[in-house]
Amino acid sequence: MSADTNPLQVDTALLRQNPAFRNFIASRVLSSLAFNGTVVAIGWLVYDQTRSAIALGLVGLVQFLPVLLLTFVVGPVADRYDRRRIGLTCQVLEAITVGVMALGLWQGWLDTVGIFVGVAVLGCAIAFERPTMSALLPGIVPPSALQHAIATSTSFMQAAIIVGPALGGLLYGLGPVVPFAVAALLFAGAGTCVMLIPRPAARTGREPLTLQSVFAGVSFIRSRPIILGTLSLDLFAVLLGSITSLLPIFARDILMAGPWALGFLRAAPAVGALIMSIWLARYRLERNVGMTMLGAVAVFGVFTIVFALSTNIVLSVAALMVLGAADTVSVVIRSSLVQLLTPDEMRGRVNAVNSLFIGASNQLGDFESGLMAALLGPVGAGIVGGVGTLVIVGIWAWRFPALRKVQTLSG
Repeated sequence: MSADTNPLQVDTALLRQNPAFRNFIASRVLSSLAFNGTVVAIGWLVYDQTRSAIALGLVGLVQFLPVLLLTFVVGPVADRYDRRRIGLTCQVLEAITVGVMALGLWQGWLDTVGIFVGVAVLGCAIAFERPTMSALLPGIVPPSALQHAIATSTSFMQAAIIVGPALGGLLYGLGPVVPFAVAALLFAGAGTCVMLIPRPAARTGREPLTLQSVFAGVSFIRSRPIILGTLSLDLFAVLLGSITSLLPIFARDILMAGPWALGFLRAAPAVGALIMSIWLARYRLERNVGMTMLGAVAVFGVFTIVFALSTNIVLSVAALMVLGAADTVSVVIRSSLVQLLTPDEMRGRVNAVNSLFIGASNQLGDFESGLMAALLGPVGAGIVGGVGTLVIVGIWAWRFPALRKVQTLSG
């Protein structure tokens, strides 16, 4: 069947003609390029100054702590004030922070403590920026186009995740100052783009700021089995199945390859995710959405096991690509369900909790993988993680029948 007659193909004309969505995408991509490039440069810089693996681990922890501490501040702010201006404020703060770090490196006064202060400030800004920008998207596109918008945004973000670290490493080779200076310009560009998005209609009926309203996002999620099941499935699956932190061990000790292999392994999940997100940007998920998500997470677990058992670089890269593609299916379904089933006045608080779940699963997942690798070795840790993910899928399919029965992205 041709693409023109395929009933599952999404009509993309609306989004191609939507300047607000284009500016939204441009802002997110520029910010992601800047952030991912900066993270790589910070990692190199911290290791150059300390030669400490613990210091490298602390970089991730310092990034995550602001998300943990600010979750219940971010949500009410995003639901009460202009989300564009919040995004702009965050991106201006990020630009200033990395600009000051560039200046400190140029003048020679930026030490390790200063780097960690900069990382903490960036973490605070990101804690506000990500859920706020996620909550902004449904006000830019109609509900019928939201899956396409999320998939398109995901594809661009995956491209930024691939390009950003490579760009940061390349620029660092020109001098430690360069990636931070370029990141400052990219963050400034992101802020410019977000302010080109038309001001959304003013939200009426703003509820008073009380302790109950602050925690309303948690209460809302707990009262919606579909949303609770979706978010918690992703949390525990990634927490158990994440193997990102173990890739250097697999590259050197299992695959017996050099740094080039680590580069392929790092890029492979993002490449698979990019391919899948491009496909999802063209074709709607029309039916059996809940089972599709559960199946995608199961595939994630299976190919985690395949990767753990592989001793061939080609098979390992292929397994990680499939793993990344499966994760993208889960991400698009989860994001679409959360956005469509959450009223606009609650999206900031719900997305803040979602951001906390994502950060916890990624950061704590890396910690869990390292701990399991210390006890069982990297192969054993990968197998246990994959099997654990499959067990989680089975439990969630039984525990959340409402999620299993979801037919469309609108619930």
